[in-house]
Amino acid sequence: MSNQQPEASEPKPYYAHPTAVIDEGCVIGKGSKIWHFSHVMPNSEMGENCILGQNVLVSPRVKLGNNVKVQNNVSIYTGVICEDDTFLGPSMVFTNVINPRSFLERKNEFRTTLVKKGASIGANATVICGVTLGEYCLIGAGAVVTKDVPAFALVVGNPARQIGWVSRYGIRLHFDKNGEAVCAESGERYKMENGTVHLEEENVINGKGL
Repeated sequence: MSNQQPEASEPKPYYAHPTAVIDEGCVIGKGSKIWHFSHVMPNSEMGENCILGQNVLVSPRVKLGNNVKVQNNVSIYTGVICEDDTFLGPSMVFTNVINPRSFLERKNEFRTTLVKKGASIGANATVICGVTLGEYCLIGAGAVVTKDVPAFALVVGNPARQIGWVSRYGIRLHFDKNGEAVCAESGERYKMENGTVHLEEENVINGKGL
């Protein structure tokens, strides 16, 4: 149990399956769920309403925002930061050393990998350490990401290459000659300027924002 969580006699603000290992010194937000055989290590931070699937490792000093979804068999190594609303697909892989050797100690060389708000990483993708994945980008299944990915970009392949743009809802965007596009699902409008994409106006969907 975390040293920042309630006493054992008090109800925990999160759920952990009996087979999960929760080390002292981690912080876990209310409403989060940690499933079978997962391990949350000391000095890691997890926000509210996160879900860790089966066999997930959260290493020391990892930071997860609110509403982060981590699917089965994912190891989140020291140096990784995931902002709010990010999605890590089944068996995707992070690294934290660029040139590992079993006979050399390189813990002081860990590189930071930043997964920005709303980004999604597909199943079996690999993210090489030291990159930034932009807001709401979409990494295709099996992709190998070796460099920064722009916000709203869709990338696939090995090495990963950009093949288009997506909305916050993950729908392909098709820009007209004026550099404007509309999400077919939400109706949100997007603008491309100087090779970057941003949300032009935050429409209200069914009375609520995203």
